[in-house]
Amino acid sequence: MASEVDNLISDFSRFYILTILYEKPAHGYSIISKFRKRLEREISPSLVYPFLKQLEQKGLVKHTVKPVGEKERKVFELTEEGRELCTKLFKRFANLISVAIEPSLEICAHCGCKVYEGGYHEAIDGKETTFCCKHCAAAYKQEKNLVGKTLR
Repeated sequence: MASEVDNLISDFSRFYILTILYEKPAHGYSIISKFRKRLEREISPSLVYPFLKQLEQKGLVKHTVKPVGEKERKVFELTEEGRELCTKLFKRFANLISVAIEPSLEICAHCGCKVYEGGYHEAIDGKETTFCCKHCAAAYKQEKNLVGKTLR
């Protein structure tokens, strides 16, 4: 079981390396630093550098040697094919996340946007009503009052 979890974490780490490269070109140490800072997790150079080499061999990444401070470093950049792959992966990942959070979403009674966390709740006509913000709640109540007056 531990091996499966390690593989899952490793695959997620690779996915996240791609997201860092999708943002902009980066050298290996920069990828490791961003990973550590954003996810508050350590990542081993023995995962990062072989993965970058694999991506390069598959034509998904290319590198150039550039001076960074006093040293020269390989700066890795996604190729067009690499960017297309990332876009496909991001869409798949977004669909997975959507399925996972859909049951937790509430819908704003005024504008219809999906509210994942928090939102603004107010009792209207004795019923708890969800809004994305207090402005939508005010607009909803105003429209409800206007509609109610025109129907009388």
